[in-house]
Amino acid sequence: MSQHGKKIHKLGRTASHRQAMLANMASSLFLHRMVKTTQSKAKALRPVAERLITFAKKGDLAAQREIYRTVGDREIVKKLVREIAPQFANRNGGYTRIFKLGKRRLGDGAELAAVELLIEKPKIEKKKDKKEAKKEAKQQKAAEQKA
Repeated sequence: MSQHGKKIHKLGRTASHRQAMLANMASSLFLHRMVKTTQSKAKALRPVAERLITFAKKGDLAAQREIYRTVGDREIVKKLVREIAPQFANRNGGYTRIFKLGKRRLGDGAELAAVELLIEKPKIEKKKDKKEAKKEAKQQKAAEQKA
């Protein structure tokens, strides 16, 4: 039998095992904001995580119950709805990124990848170098002398 048009990643597991594994990986992704796994599992995890984030953005009771049905942990549902979803308010889909780690797993040689949430980290202003500070002081002094 061919796999044409089939969107599900079977991952060599039964349906219940696959659902449990993807739910656990999604929980870890929401807790730690990044998870390392094999490329095929990462590709299977992405639609699950994106769907849950879309539900969390709705935020109503039905959406929260839908998230709980998949994840099964009330704390993760709260974190997803209250902390993670508001950070994606201006983004329509594409909440996760998969990038290859470039190395293979020791036992079976599987290609590894990481899945991370595309949450913008707050930018830290770096301190000015002494050279830059001197340059600014000179410019201010020159401006004062002209005036």
